[in-house]
Amino acid sequence: ESHGLRILGFPCNQFGGQEPGTEAEIKQFALNFGVKFDMFQKCKVNGDDAHPIFQYLKSKQGGTLGNFIKWNFTKFIVNREGQPVARFSPQTNPVPVIEKELQKYF
Repeated sequence: ESHGLRILGFPCNQFGGQEPGTEAEIKQFALNFGVKFDMFQKCKVNGDDAHPIFQYLKSKQGGTLGNFIKWNFTKFIVNREGQPVARFSPQTNPVPVIEKELQKYF
């Protein structure tokens, strides 16, 4: 955070019904795991009614098998100028892979 890093979470229920709760329930669930990053309201990430931020992210950092989010916990790095510069699969461990990539932007 001292270098300007912000982690933003966007709950989505489009993947196997993993986020069926209300916003308050999702926030409480995340707190049980020590989540301290910014959590936004539940949104859609795929389809015609995908949230504009995900339309933008996917247009700049397309996926391997298509221009859609395949599963929860897809991760994007957006630089200080608001440009998406990297995309990682849900299986990518933030430490050390994403942490190493982030060093380029500090």
